[in-house]
Amino acid sequence: MMRWSVGLVAEGDPDTDPVVSIEEVVELADAVARREGIATGGGSTRYGAQIVVLAGSRDEAIERGRAEFTDAVRIAGLPDFPIVHAEAISESEDAGEPG
Repeated sequence: MMRWSVGLVAEGDPDTDPVVSIEEVVELADAVARREGIATGGGSTRYGAQIVVLAGSRDEAIERGRAEFTDAVRIAGLPDFPIVHAEAISESEDAGEPG
């Protein structure tokens, strides 16, 4: 198991979905803080977060990150927009270590 930083972005339809407020993104930031997370967004139909998870592989990290993100979105009371981007980088990759 290693630490992974998982980045996720959710986006709604700008023609039909509500605009996410800065206050809602602050709620998301509070909800992801327990996972050493940060949140982004506000003023559009897009929001995201960077969350730290423990996992054995990139795929597992993204799966765990998605679950944590979905839970944080629910806690924050944000609209349930689809996740349009997910990526993960391991702690060793971030540090520039080989392999």
